[in-house]
Amino acid sequence: MTKCLVTGGAGFIGSHLVEACLEKKSKVVVLDNLSTGRKENLPLSDSGVEFLEGDITDRALLRNIKNQHADLDYVFHLAAVPAVPLSMQDPVNTHRVNFQGTLFLLDTFKDLALKKFVYASSASVYGNPNRVPVREDFLPVPLSPYGADKLAGEHYLRIFNDSFNVPAVACRFFNVFGERQDPSSPYSGVISIFFERAMASKNGINSSLEIYGDGKQTRDFIYVKDAVKAWLHLAEEPGIRGEVFNVGYGSSTSILELAHKVREVLGADIDVNFVEPRKGDIKHSQAEIQKLRDTGLDFDYSFDEGLKRLAEYLEVKVQSES
Repeated sequence: MTKCLVTGGAGFIGSHLVEACLEKKSKVVVLDNLSTGRKENLPLSDSGVEFLEGDITDRALLRNIKNQHADLDYVFHLAAVPAVPLSMQDPVNTHRVNFQGTLFLLDTFKDLALKKFVYASSASVYGNPNRVPVREDFLPVPLSPYGADKLAGEHYLRIFNDSFNVPAVACRFFNVFGERQDPSSPYSGVISIFFERAMASKNGINSSLEIYGDGKQTRDFIYVKDAVKAWLHLAEEPGIRGEVFNVGYGSSTSILELAHKVREVLGADIDVNFVEPRKGDIKHSQAEIQKLRDTGLDFDYSFDEGLKRLAEYLEVKVQSES
């Protein structure tokens, strides 16, 4: 039986990863400071899960985890200040968590016989690319402290892979969406916010879909269960290490098109309003995923299927709460 440490495991993506690890009969240690994660996202009644509340910048805590779980097979590192806008407001704290926390984890666990250290990077490292789709070998030019720290984490991941023999891989997530993404959070993605407002409108509450800028900006949205599948696939392939992979569907959807899709999938008649663009946001984002596909990975869903699954989940949730 394998054992995994999942930092940020009580969060949106992290909780789905925990579930996927449990399905593979793994023991899971979750480290989360609950700044954005929620305990209720986790199946804590499952004997395969151990929850630790704490911060990745707490080196004493990390050493204790290492001493108590020296038999770790995998470290999945998702914990972070998870948003570009907040990094623009508070770059120093973002750097402390997103860069220093990553370095502390690598340094703490470098002596264990890990099968893989898997790092959640971000498409934000590319900045505002001259052309899309972007390949992993494109020159990264991040526009935000968030993107800069994610890129710095990638560099240290490669150093620890090459110089300390830590088998490591980085996944540049594009726009992940799905169940349990909190629309009330300032870090939430546009899809969860659109769904919340469309559901409110459908239930007679005055609401609208707000779009920053002209709505022509594009994103590569990927359903959370496929993002997690990619993570586990790259973790379990022993020959993959010291590399970076884009994790998206390799397609682009404009925010305006997304608004229409959300209205359609929920059957909601809701207005669209345009507001001022946000600092640090990029215009176009789309992943080239041939490198990922060459590893033998096939996704289980499409973007539209992910939207439908999310809509079904939210409608059931609303009915159960009413």
